[in-house]
Amino acid sequence: MSRKSMFKQGAIAMAVAAVPGLALANADLGKLMKDPKNWAAQAGDFSNQRYSDLKQINKSNVKDLKVAWTFSTGVLRGHEGGPIVIGDTLYVHSAFPNKVFAIDLETQKIKWKYEPKQDPSVIPVMCCDTVNRGLAYGEGKIFLQQADTTLVALDAKTGKKIWDVKNGDPKVGGTNTNAPHVFDKYVVTGISGGEFGVRGYLSAYDINTGKMVWRGYSMGPDADMIMDPEKTMTWTDGKMAPVGKDSSLKTWQGDQWKIGGGTTWGWYSYDPELRQVFYGNGNPSTWNPAQRPGDNKWSMSLWSRDIDTGKVKWVYQMTPHDEWDFDGINEVPLWEGKDKNGKQRKMLSHFDRNGFGYTLDRVTGELLVAEKFDPAVNWATHVDMKTGRPQVVAKYSTH
Repeated sequence: MSRKSMFKQGAIAMAVAAVPGLALANADLGKLMKDPKNWAAQAGDFSNQRYSDLKQINKSNVKDLKVAWTFSTGVLRGHEGGPIVIGDTLYVHSAFPNKVFAIDLETQKIKWKYEPKQDPSVIPVMCCDTVNRGLAYGEGKIFLQQADTTLVALDAKTGKKIWDVKNGDPKVGGTNTNAPHVFDKYVVTGISGGEFGVRGYLSAYDINTGKMVWRGYSMGPDADMIMDPEKTMTWTDGKMAPVGKDSSLKTWQGDQWKIGGGTTWGWYSYDPELRQVFYGNGNPSTWNPAQRPGDNKWSMSLWSRDIDTGKVKWVYQMTPHDEWDFDGINEVPLWEGKDKNGKQRKMLSHFDRNGFGYTLDRVTGELLVAEKFDPAVNWATHVDMKTGRPQVVAKYSTH
């Protein structure tokens, strides 16, 4: 096995299942994802499955793998994202100050390096550690989301900066640790800083110009969330129903929603046929739950948004009034199959850090499964499938 082959298949498990029904915009990314020799996005493909179709490395010979070569970014802090591979080039990033390297896989030579100059005052408002969760690729560009919230587009061949845009403000606690994601003609990115009272949001930028197309907040007025009280749906009384007017504001005291958390520093999924982006958001702010009575919607929720407008199609809150900082930002893999009644559905699953695994119909938002995936989970007995609410055990409440 060649060094290049072994690295592509083994060191970072670089492969991906084919993606059907891709939109014409940004078709090159879809083509790259279909070729398992590439690893063209942080989770491999739009579905966030992190699955490899390559078969040269398997359960019988994986024990024989040995290190072919190593590369140091020169940064001795947390590295939480994997490289991406486009053709014969590996693109790797670092923790703060968020260096980017383009490396020739055959020779291991550095093709180019990008090293941004960031104000070190950003470091104290980063949580937790100065990590960065990876790069994105689309239309000949590498996208970096810097810690200081600057979103940068680099020429994939030369490393030259094409455009940049500010996505937040570190002076009020906003930073970025998430990997950007390229969906269709947009770069989608989130925000960190729930610990400092940052109100979470998801933003979409034009892939060619860097112009912000939409921004949808996690809580607050309906207009801020891009939520239609009559058309945005949620699981209610065993069925889907409109969220109603001021669905978020009613669950906060006064203007607490302005520092409500629900940040979006994780990973996002995309269905090109539905043109919907799916994601989970984080814990409410402030940390002390006694200071924020109510359900604190829509923190700790799963979301479906229109990729072109940001409009919320449906939303489901997993942990109302999160007292434990469970934080629901981890992956939302997309898949298709039959439900327990034999009905074929487009679905998504999410194994939340609250200890429950959820499966929803990603078209409608219907709650299909909500079960503990570890019997040791004790903060709640179960999720009531009619209300969708976890049944909290009083003695494990932080109150």
